[in-house]
Amino acid sequence: MNSSHSSAAPRSPHTFRTVFPVLALCWLAVFFDGMDVNIYGAVMPHMLDDSGLGLTPATAGTIGSWTTFGMLIGALTAGNLTDWLGRRLMLVTSVTLFSLGSAICAVAPGVGLFGAGRFVAGLGLGGLMPLCLAMVMEFAPPRRAALTTGLLMTSYHFGGMAATGLGLTLAPAAGWRWVFWAGVLPALVAVPLLLKLLPESPGVLLAHGERAKADAVADRYGLPRPTEVAAPAAGAAGRLAAIRALFRPESRWATPLLWLASFSGLLLVYGVSTWLPQMMRASGYGLNSSISFLMVINAGGIVGLLIAGRAADRFGAVRVSAIWFVLTAAGALLLKSQLPLGVTYAVVAVTGVFLFSAQVMVYAATNTVYRDSERAAGLGWVTGIGRTGAVVGPWLIGVLATNGNQSWGFITFALAGLVGAVAIALVPLARRIGRSDAPAAPAPVAATVGLS
Repeated sequence: MNSSHSSAAPRSPHTFRTVFPVLALCWLAVFFDGMDVNIYGAVMPHMLDDSGLGLTPATAGTIGSWTTFGMLIGALTAGNLTDWLGRRLMLVTSVTLFSLGSAICAVAPGVGLFGAGRFVAGLGLGGLMPLCLAMVMEFAPPRRAALTTGLLMTSYHFGGMAATGLGLTLAPAAGWRWVFWAGVLPALVAVPLLLKLLPESPGVLLAHGERAKADAVADRYGLPRPTEVAAPAAGAAGRLAAIRALFRPESRWATPLLWLASFSGLLLVYGVSTWLPQMMRASGYGLNSSISFLMVINAGGIVGLLIAGRAADRFGAVRVSAIWFVLTAAGALLLKSQLPLGVTYAVVAVTGVFLFSAQVMVYAATNTVYRDSERAAGLGWVTGIGRTGAVVGPWLIGVLATNGNQSWGFITFALAGLVGAVAIALVPLARRIGRSDAPAAPAPVAATVGLS
């Protein structure tokens, strides 16, 4: 084995250029993820006006929570099955599921079947994000994990802008159902490309005993060849071991803080994505302006991710995330005020700069807490537990809207931003406490920390 291991083809350099195919394919998948997540918020005002559907503000919030409950299950399931079944297969399954969910929504005669469709879509949406994040972090060039993560997540906001464009153009002209038919496109476009072009994770291949294939993929993309200590263990025992490893002494205190920060961030992301147009409409803005705010905040999100990725590579993802959460809270409080339309657009855009990338930098921070063999499970649980915030956000704002208290939604968002800031800011202290509790001479751990 050693001789074949050393006689390999020349290695590619580990740069953005060599890993671009992986980043591009994951970018496309997350683009459709962002489009599907934002479709509901973009067409909700039209759906509430459709008396035949029977949607009310209360049921709208409940359906939004069913979507994110599906995401919770999908994220936890995918994060614990990906290294066992393979990341490419799980990615394809995720895309297929949320495309199927959109098709169900498009034909649903009432809120019951529509809610079931959003739940099915949520299963796929929840699984996709941690898978793409784990793939991109594994293939990212050294010391560029945060920037690469930020570039990946710009696609979510381009997808959100596409959904808003469909809500502004297709929904008034052809009806809201046709917007959900557009959500079937991922199965037709992304699935064939993923099956044909996306490589499997070298660590997963090694865990399956396919050393030659693992080394070939690593050499092709300029990655370090995976070692047994960096490869996730296969099977149910391996999955349980990966979960237990999240609470080893070095990360036992950081893990719940990452979960709380993710809870706060995803409450913001999905609360805003689901309810911002309707909240702004209730504040007195016109229908088209209210939907346009969703496009503007996603455009701000793209700018923010490009800034945050570079800033995090220089100053650290934890520091950037904490500051971004505080600025998001300030923006939410400003939106509660009755401002002129032009000023409101500016505040929405600036808030978008910080809101979405605060959460993404939580994901990037996991790269400093977990070892290579724990990364997929760690991300799966950070996103999965965080999805409880995504469940609470749409439901809570729906309850406030039912009682005519939409303005309290902005206060809810501000509080979530402050909680997220405190939680993520405490992660370095938690790691120091954990290291002081760890047993002496942790040589194998030192060999794997920092590989990215």
